Amino acid sequence: MKNNIDTIIFDLGGVLVDWKPEYVYRKIFKNDEEKVQWFLNTVCTSEWNMQQDAGRTIKEAEKIKIDEFPEYKDLITLYYKEWPNMFSGPIKENVELFKKLKSSENYKIYALTNWSAEKWDIALELFPFFNEFDGTVVSGLVKTRKPFPEIYKILLNKFNIEPENAIFIDDNNDNILAAKALKINGIHFKNHKQLIRKLKYFNINF
Repeated sequence: MKNNIDTIIFDLGGVLVDWKPEYVYRKIFKNDEEKVQWFLNTVCTSEWNMQQDAGRTIKEAEKIKIDEFPEYKDLITLYYKEWPNMFSGPIKENVELFKKLKSSENYKIYALTNWSAEKWDIALELFPFFNEFDGTVVSGLVKTRKPFPEIYKILLNKFNIEPENAIFIDDNNDNILAAKALKINGIHFKNHKQLIRKLKYFNINF
């Protein structure tokens, strides 16, 4: 029932845009979900991708995986070649909510995202509304990522945010827990209706 919120921080992938590597590899493996999941859990894993989000170059990342799985060289390099096709598009109802909040004079709206620095310019082309935030912190550009405390501190310091007056929305609960440890209010996003309900709890007007 808090009413002193003046800052709302959005995660991007999973909250405002739908991104899944499966969208590319399902085509490659002809919708054989077992093969898709094996490849993404064994070869091009989420942990591997997160290192690029934290600043490792794609070239270095590909070399590491190709050395490990030389027989999958083409499928490994496909990951970032086909990266734009891993998006189904914006999550429309959440983007509409973002725009309503942005048009209000009551809140500053920021983005805190795990994203490869080498793909950020492409992201801005794919989703022009990413340019509409009052400020953005991109993990690959600052060489650290969620849920490490440093990236939250970068955001708070860069934009002079009081953590107790901010809400962070993310689909990964580990990232929410890390924010709460720094006294940032958190909403673990599950679906649009749940998000609206949680924002109302914080007396957010939109």
